[in-house]
Amino acid sequence: MQLKGIHHLSAITADAAANYDFYTKTLGLRLIKKTVNQDDVRVYHLFYGDEVGSPGTELTFFEIPHAARVHEGNNSISETSLRVANDAALQFWKKRFEEYEVEHEEIGERFNRKVLSFKDPEGQRLLLVSDETNKGVAGGVPWDKSPIPKEFAILGLGPIKLTVPIINPTAEVLTDVLGFRKVGSYPALVAGQGSIEVYATGEGGTGAEIHIEKRNDLPPEYLGRGGVHHVAFRVDNEEELQQWIERVNYARYANSGFVDRFFFRSLYFREPNGILFELATDGPGFATDEELEHLGESLSLPPFLESKRTEIEAHLKPLNTTVEE
Repeated sequence: MQLKGIHHLSAITADAAANYDFYTKTLGLRLIKKTVNQDDVRVYHLFYGDEVGSPGTELTFFEIPHAARVHEGNNSISETSLRVANDAALQFWKKRFEEYEVEHEEIGERFNRKVLSFKDPEGQRLLLVSDETNKGVAGGVPWDKSPIPKEFAILGLGPIKLTVPIINPTAEVLTDVLGFRKVGSYPALVAGQGSIEVYATGEGGTGAEIHIEKRNDLPPEYLGRGGVHHVAFRVDNEEELQQWIERVNYARYANSGFVDRFFFRSLYFREPNGILFELATDGPGFATDEELEHLGESLSLPPFLESKRTEIEAHLKPLNTTVEE
């Protein structure tokens, strides 16, 4: 029983329409599912990914209208990486960010990989990471209707960085409960803060890593727009998820128990530094209720919410998700 890598990451936006424009038109991701937050059906839950919404490519956003800006700090998922094929792709993206006036830094290096740090319009902390030397989990398949040339397209989620005041409790959950292994470290991004530790699962590589940064000089993060709600790890199937539920219960972590999200099955729990982890199955997938060529074009609701469609749609502002030929 082994986790296969990163499944998805869910963040916060205050403006679903502007979020859609940036992630599809500027970054070239596909909107693979337009649905609602199952815990608050008055707001959108948007899923972006590769051509078919493969596990490991899914970046999702809960819309919380009028949400205040995130107050960055400790006990947080502090950076989300997105994979590109090679170092040359970073040069393409640097020029694109300059053209589209996207806040970004210079191309740098982390853990022996070339990277490009940038932010979305709400301050979401993002990082493009080159897969040029990657030998782990394979990336996704770029959408053929993306405005980005396939050779430069985003291939999925890369390493996810956690920022905590004490590394050991988080590291122990990753290794002792979830079966990650420590694979190295690299210098901290802030002087005087030691090293950032790298943990991997499954086949490893950019699609299966968690990076843990120790910061004892920060207050706890206050979540808002531009912040990250949780990170999910890939479980092969529902039978294996039940085994993970037993394991998390045995370790005595309070948890959600089995949750049916229709597109996948899940378990949620918080590690000792308060960061929310999810374990999510690879299936059934996003083509369960829509044809692949029309993913994300209309509001998708799981069967248990379908009877409330009229009421739900009345609370949502339309998104312009028409595919431009």
